[in-house]
Amino acid sequence: MPIPEKDYAAFLFDMDGTILNSLAAAERVWGRWAAANGLDVEKFLPTMHGKRGIDTITALNLPGIDPQAEADVILRGEIEDVEGVVPIPGAVEFLAALPPEKWAIVTSSPIELARKRLAAAGIPEPRFMVTAEDVTAGKPNPQCYILGAERLGIDPAQALVFEDVLAGVEAGEAAGADVMVITATHAHPFETAHPKLMDYRAVVPHISENGRLSVRPKT
Repeated sequence: MPIPEKDYAAFLFDMDGTILNSLAAAERVWGRWAAANGLDVEKFLPTMHGKRGIDTITALNLPGIDPQAEADVILRGEIEDVEGVVPIPGAVEFLAALPPEKWAIVTSSPIELARKRLAAAGIPEPRFMVTAEDVTAGKPNPQCYILGAERLGIDPAQALVFEDVLAGVEAGEAAGADVMVITATHAHPFETAHPKLMDYRAVVPHISENGRLSVRPKT
């Protein structure tokens, strides 16, 4: 599907898999945890991306497991393991070309992990960011994207959400935003009717005279 010729008040970016690639690090930590708890690692790993850790663990309903305690253990492991965390190709340049008041990161990661991964990928922390601590219900609940739009002073319907996994796409849809799917890390692809970009190398942000944003092919 071609890039839509439409402009927006602001852009909202998921983090993991959308502007940076933390797939290997995340699957190392979660894979060890899943194996230790008797789960089928291969089947489990595609289900944990894009969601808050506590939501993933709670949904498993494992006997004798305290979801918050386990999520804390996994978080420490993820903070300690950022080996191989890199930016999605072209993301650093794309983000740097945006006015800082016109975009935000909206991630399921806790703030400490988000900062560690952004630093590892060489992406400066943005002026506006929504993290796991800011919401009471994680993706696919739209609360995070509604809050992200609110912090930018816009209606979610005036935002373009950049996402990479189904839970995030559903959150963007439910918030009323348009969605662009980044496929760079799609080891576990999913069907979507939304426009797709492999990465940001072939596109640039365009800023109109009235401050509206759009995505244009690089010339």
